[in-house]
Amino acid sequence: MKDKLNITIRLADLDPMAMSVKLQEEEIVRSAEYNVNLVWSKWMEAYKKNKTSKEVLAMVAYQFAKMYLEQRRQSQATQEVLTQFEDELDQMLLKVE
Repeated sequence: MKDKLNITIRLADLDPMAMSVKLQEEEIVRSAEYNVNLVWSKWMEAYKKNKTSKEVLAMVAYQFAKMYLEQRRQSQATQEVLTQFEDELDQMLLKVE
């Protein structure tokens, strides 16, 4: 069985893009394609009078990059809290023994 899948995605009104993805990554790639196109089409409607398609696509890319970085920062903060909690829990358990 192949562990890679050849797929084609289409973002905004750009030419279709062929790519090879791991089988287990296809769902996330298709979801990303869907969500980029969803935001792009809504924003194209909202900005159709004063923005080009590529400008709107750049705005979408920026928005997704910003959300990714915010999520990454939140994930790091959560990891720090969990690490601190685990250290404190270890100390409590060591005192009980």
